[in-house]
Parts: sequence; structure tokens; C-alpha cells
Amino acid sequence: MNRRLVVGISGASGILYGVRLLEVLRDVPGWESHLVISRAAVRTLALELPEWPLEDVQGLADFVHDVEDLSAPLASGTFRTHGMAVVPCSMKTLSAVAQGYGGNLLTRAADVALKERRRLVLVPRESPLHLGHLKNMLSVTEMGAILVPPVVSFYLRPQSVLEVVDHTVGKVLELFGLEHALFRHWG
Repeated sequence: MNRRLVVGISGASGILYGVRLLEVLRDVPGWESHLVISRAAVRTLALELPEWPLEDVQGLADFVHDVEDLSAPLASGTFRTHGMAVVPCSMKTLSAVAQGYGGNLLTRAADVALKERRRLVLVPRESPLHLGHLKNMLSVTEMGAILVPPVVSFYLRPQSVLEVVDHTVGKVLELFGLEHALFRHWG
């Protein structure tokens, strides 16, 4: 059986991070991707990446699940996955995860990852941060999630936006034990 990775794309700016993660996962043998994209993410996709129609992004995933379908397999802990990455993760989504609010399939799947003690990686996209954001980040971290803010690693001397994106995507992949060639490692 393939290893399953749930990919959530929420409505935060930085949709390219999620699209790029799906692109890379598509070519990893032995892994299957399960995509959940929020309604806000569909709008953000149209604004930030008009060259990427929704159908093309969905076509990168092995399976696509409707964000409103709480009867989907991802809503149950009995559906075995290797974990979940929410890339990018809006503060709304992060807040829902911090409070255990599974109001849609994206936040329910994240809650399932936490309750089943599976890896949950969140790539929060917001700046500046207020105390509520920081408290929610602390809360999800205490519950076991891993936060990977998309921070530019200037020591890698990126030459393009894609190289900046690839660094963050590579960090996410490594947290699931996946090898990649998206950036060169230090040393």
C-alpha cells in the first residue's frame, strides 16, 4: 500500500507553496496525495496564480476531497495516513486547529492527525503576528503540530521565487522522511 499524505491548502497568501508540494509529491514513488482545498484557497488561487486553473491543481493530487464532505475517509482516524501538511495555513485554519474545531474537512483532517498522533505540519502565512496568532501557534505546537513558517534562507542565495518556495517545500518533505533535491543542504 502507498503511503498517504493529506495536503490541505487554505486561503492564506502563498498558494504556490501548496501547488509546488503537490507537484513534487506527484513524482515520489510509493506515496499518494489526498488534497483538500478550502473555498478561500480557491479564490486565492485565482488571484495569485491565474495561470493555474483549479482543475489543474486538483489534477496534481492522486485524490481530491470536497472541503465540505465530513463523511470523506479523511474525517476518520481509521483511514490510515502518514500525516498531513497544510500549505499554506491561514490564521483562520490555524485557529480552528488550535481549538479542535473540525468545521470542514480540512480542519477535521488536521484534528484527526493530532488525535491519532500523526505528523501535522502547518505552514503559517501571516505578518505581522498578534498575540492571538502566537497563542494559537503555541497551542498547536503543544498538541504536536510542527510549524514551518516560510522563511527565506538567504545563505542558500536564492535566485528566484521558486527557489525560495522550494526551500520551504523541501523542509516540509523532510519532516515526512522524504528525500528531495529542491535545495542543497548546508555543509
